[in-house]
Amino acid sequence: MDRENFFSRKAPFLKGTAGKGERLEQIFAANIDNVVIVASANNPVFNNRLIDRITVAAESSHVDVIIVINKCDIGTAEEIEDWKEIYTACGYDVFVTSVKENIGLYQLSEALKNSTNLFCGMSGVGKSSLLNSLFPQLEFKVGEVSELLHKGKHTTVSAVLQKVDENTIIIDSPGIREFAPYGITNEDLSHYFIEFKPYMNNCKFNTCTHQHEPGCAVIEAVDNELISVERYYSYLNILENIEDIPKY
Repeated sequence: MDRENFFSRKAPFLKGTAGKGERLEQIFAANIDNVVIVASANNPVFNNRLIDRITVAAESSHVDVIIVINKCDIGTAEEIEDWKEIYTACGYDVFVTSVKENIGLYQLSEALKNSTNLFCGMSGVGKSSLLNSLFPQLEFKVGEVSELLHKGKHTTVSAVLQKVDENTIIIDSPGIREFAPYGITNEDLSHYFIEFKPYMNNCKFNTCTHQHEPGCAVIEAVDNELISVERYYSYLNILENIEDIPKY
């Protein structure tokens, strides 16, 4: 089939090859409508830096983003609400869910209907449990979180595509330990932080990188709390390490 779009990342370094040669592109899936980023409110801790890297890749691929804050029953309500507000303000649909308490599942399932949805996130965030609750026929294997490292153990080892009804497709991907967007340049990056767009054209210099330049409208928006400082720090982190393996 022809590809209308695809979602990818830089392939991780193979063991013993770090820093040797150019990293290749690893494609997760093609012809998708939504990238559904699942993060946990706790155990493992909420990882906004990973979310922001994935949103950049999704924006560059012209794929819609849905963010799920899972395990809300073991998170701090105030922190969950703060993160929800940050991403909602960017324009993303955010769902707060708990499989244990049956919170937010119906609303999320409605958002997935009649579309092809790629689920991704760190190991241990409850992605497989969430999918099994939404679509019991999937029967995905469920893993656990390491008590020592507080990180998830890989359960899904390859991408799995399942049609859950006539017009809805779910793609479950393996847990992500590292993520670097592929093919993103320093010049392009700011365009994929969508909340920057209302301000970028007002910068003094049209080559502004939004780091230190005088007259930067993006920095001014951050100072005026019109852009989340956490999102801005993510931008700077990606900009600094755009060719490097990300370290969380």
